[in-house]
Amino acid sequence: MRRELTIANRQSPVANRFKGLTLVEVVMASALLLIVMVPILKALTNAQVSTAIIERKTRSLIFAQARLENIKARSIYSYGSSFTEANTSVDGSYLCTVSDSGAASDLRQITVEVGYDLDDSGTLEAQEVDVTLVTLVARRW
Repeated sequence: MRRELTIANRQSPVANRFKGLTLVEVVMASALLLIVMVPILKALTNAQVSTAIIERKTRSLIFAQARLENIKARSIYSYGSSFTEANTSVDGSYLCTVSDSGAASDLRQITVEVGYDLDDSGTLEAQEVDVTLVTLVARRW
């Protein structure tokens, strides 16, 4: 005959007392979490706003460079025509203004301003200009 010895898994009352968290520990952990989360959320919000501004300025720069290259290409065969434009829509709410001032008969100064129309007025105002590019175009023929 064989006897098996079974040992019951019993814990002492002292061990049960240390399970879980007390109310004070939970409150302190929550307070520390809130203190840490507020600056992190504020930094993330600032980063999001900065990213949107940088993206808008980058797109304005790309549009201004493209318009300037277009004008330089057109100036090869039609140097005598005016390149002046006012509040031309480039892409949706982006507007472009081109100023053409002939500095000399064979040399012209071209100024391209591009910006995002924040108030949807259809005109590019001074506070909405993101990029201003200035170049000189010479007569080639």
